[in-house]
Amino acid sequence: MCGRINIFSNDLNAKVSNSLGINFHSQQNLDLRPTQQVATLVMQNQEIDQQDASWGIQPAWSKKLLINAQAETVMNKKTFAYAFEQNRCLVPCSGWFEWRDEGGKRKQKYLFSHKEDVPLFMAGILYPSDDGMQLVTLTTSPTDECRPYHNRMPLLIVPSDILYWFHSEPKQLEHLLINNPSNIIKILAA
Repeated sequence: MCGRINIFSNDLNAKVSNSLGINFHSQQNLDLRPTQQVATLVMQNQEIDQQDASWGIQPAWSKKLLINAQAETVMNKKTFAYAFEQNRCLVPCSGWFEWRDEGGKRKQKYLFSHKEDVPLFMAGILYPSDDGMQLVTLTTSPTDECRPYHNRMPLLIVPSDILYWFHSEPKQLEHLLINNPSNIIKILAA
């Protein structure tokens, strides 16, 4: 489900800035939680720019904060369709956390990061509010290496698809919504 994000800012800021040719600056937060601020990437005036957002939205009809949306249905759900069409974003991160039942009452926390220690780009959508932008991250079916830990994982956009993610019409993105890159994730007990 991805309810925690890992932001190791010293390394992340330099790598994102260098790879995209922008000045990216995120605040370090090794266990970023819903409602906290996170740096996202957006397309503004035909350039990639940084936009900070609070993680999660609280629709009037929901008793719970919504932090994730299923990528496979994001275009069809009234709550998410407009944001997906108009306000797609990416969340550069060092990784994310999941907990797995290890038997009894014990749950083990695991960190999922890139095998080559490069940034991961989680797909998301933004919502403007009176308090600033709000973020919902997109999830999809897990890859083979992630499946033993959770039945969902963040939708990851590889660097070569970043401009395509921002410039394409929603229907042109369908293949990205169901296809996460395989064999790039390193999983460590945290």
